[in-house]
Amino acid sequence: MEDKKTWNRNQKWLEEIELLKSIIVKTDLVETTKWGGIVYTWNNRNIIGIGGFKDYFTIWFFNGVFLSDEKNVLVNAGEGVTKGLRQWRFTSKEEVNEKLVLHYVKQAIENEKNGLSIKPEKKEVKPSDFFLSKLNEDKNLVEKFNAFSPFKQKEFIEYIDSAKQEKTKLDRFEKIKPMLLANIGLNDKYRK
Repeated sequence: MEDKKTWNRNQKWLEEIELLKSIIVKTDLVETTKWGGIVYTWNNRNIIGIGGFKDYFTIWFFNGVFLSDEKNVLVNAGEGVTKGLRQWRFTSKEEVNEKLVLHYVKQAIENEKNGLSIKPEKKEVKPSDFFLSKLNEDKNLVEKFNAFSPFKQKEFIEYIDSAKQEKTKLDRFEKIKPMLLANIGLNDKYRK
């Protein structure tokens, strides 16, 4: 067995994960590694992931909310947080029914082909009164700030407003003023 990064941190479920892989290979999915774990894609879209945890090993369906869960095997791992992802948890190899796993995986592929997916919500970031008041002290700063893309504006706003103390906010604002005036985004130096 090759040494790959997986979500199986404790090496407890190696055989079980290999069993799942031997089933999934019978589909059109392509195995890849994302976020340190095994993810299967179709047409470069994330369909499922597999991994082992302390008490179970699992298949998760990135858009599992759209699966017709006839056997009632899927759970929402992050109730109230996770919108589309669903997990199918196993505690032994004997629980893995190949025919049923293939049915769910093929259904997930079909759902993706049909465009069923939850798009991430774009969170609108509103600048704090502090940020706006400092920005409005100089008309030139306002113009420069407004010239940035919404993404870069959000970076500046979060950088200032994530500080807890007013002194830190002031220090940070003083740091970004020359960046704003020079049309340099907060994280431009890290981008290629």
